[in-house]
Amino acid sequence: MPAGPTPLLIVMDVDSTVIEQEVIELIAAHAGVEERVRAVTEAAMRGELDFAASLRARVALLRGLPVSVLDEVRAAVCLTQGATELVRSLHADGHLVALVSGGFDVVVGDIARAVDADHYRANTLDISDGRLTGQVQGEIVDRAVKARMLREFAQLHAIPLSRTVAVGDGANDLDMMREAGLGIAFCAKPIVQEAADRAINVRDLRLVLDEIALHFG
Repeated sequence: MPAGPTPLLIVMDVDSTVIEQEVIELIAAHAGVEERVRAVTEAAMRGELDFAASLRARVALLRGLPVSVLDEVRAAVCLTQGATELVRSLHADGHLVALVSGGFDVVVGDIARAVDADHYRANTLDISDGRLTGQVQGEIVDRAVKARMLREFAQLHAIPLSRTVAVGDGANDLDMMREAGLGIAFCAKPIVQEAADRAINVRDLRLVLDEIALHFG
């Protein structure tokens, strides 16, 4: 895939995109509330609930969990097939990759390093005395923030929005997909499939390369 006049910036969602799971559900399993959290997550990803409010509600259910649980969660995370190869191929052609997640930086940071992403942004769980407080620190990474991060990363590298790509699966990804020069729905909810420029329905991230090649030539 030719690098073109300027590099491309590829911004990807993490949960159920770069990885197979929803991290908050992995954490919730340790609190015995996985089913409750999964139901809210799925409704939020379908666009039925406000993401920030739903995240606060889900995180509140995690209050009191020891931080040691996060080590177990990190160990349980599985990269989606082709994730590492996708980033390696993009880098080989001079492009840049960012992960922007409504999940948590304590896990997403490890994922970003594992795939060698250039940038990442995610939420920060509040921790006190070695336990989760049930709150999120600072600004929540919702759909508006994801779109803003796409713009900011592009500006940082002097990449026009026309040469950006957004890949995601849920309603939280819609704004960044609309901002990007190419929006790709990856095994996505119907609302995202309808809004995307292109859709991939096989869980292999290497297929993103084909869609990029088709769009940018």
